[in-house]
Amino acid sequence: MFVTASIVCYKNDTEILLDAINSFLNSDTGFPIFLYLVDNSPTDDLKTIINHPNVEYIFNPSNPGFGAAHNIAIKRAMEKKSVYHLVLNPDAYFDEKILKNLTDYLKKYPEIGNIMPKVLYPDGKIQRLCKLLPTPYDWIGRRFNPFKGMVEKRNEIFEMRFTGYDKVMDVPYLSGCFMFLKLEALRKVGFFDEKIFMYGEETDLCRRLINGGYRTVYYPEVYIYHHFEKGSHKSWRLTKIGMQSAIYYFNKWGWFFDNGRRKINKETLKALGR
Repeated sequence: MFVTASIVCYKNDTEILLDAINSFLNSDTGFPIFLYLVDNSPTDDLKTIINHPNVEYIFNPSNPGFGAAHNIAIKRAMEKKSVYHLVLNPDAYFDEKILKNLTDYLKKYPEIGNIMPKVLYPDGKIQRLCKLLPTPYDWIGRRFNPFKGMVEKRNEIFEMRFTGYDKVMDVPYLSGCFMFLKLEALRKVGFFDEKIFMYGEETDLCRRLINGGYRTVYYPEVYIYHHFEKGSHKSWRLTKIGMQSAIYYFNKWGWFFDNGRRKINKETLKALGR
């Protein structure tokens, strides 16, 4: 049995990317490990970034998107009989004990389909990456709201800040920077939705896991570091991609009338005493 991982690359800083690669390769999981580097860059300059028997480089210059590229690796991981698969951002890094801890927890609770540790900035500050299922305001209105007080008030709930981020909890929308997935669950609910080019594909997958009877869990007993560039806030092109993804997501699940979202969010808040 294997623990596998995939990193989707696109013209990345090689030093930061190597930190992510080596974090996984140096991990003690209790299982053999294997990494897929799926390169969506226009050139294969990253091909020689590492030479390792447990790494497969896949050049994918058509750039079908984040989720579609990870799907290539996930399908190969399933062929390899992998049990758990890590979807890892190229700007995240962690120590060698993290995956063993998470693997042990997943074995103890087989109903978990996706687990995410505490995520920190390189300076040690916490990233608020646990969220409720989004409303159109959360993904579109909040981004352009000039009244910061209103935004912060909503963030207290939407980003689940009221929890303190200090306890294990079921969270309906976990960040895509580090998704430790049970592949048996993906066989049941499906892969990333390839109609989402980038941004929101993890939200859609978390939601389908919950609908399929699996838990999506935040586990702060261990932590990783994540540079978290917030590219969509710096580039009009990425903002446009994010908007297109949001429109597709809400067309799929519902805009203002989404009973599934209401039910999941209500149950989440109730379980947390809110």
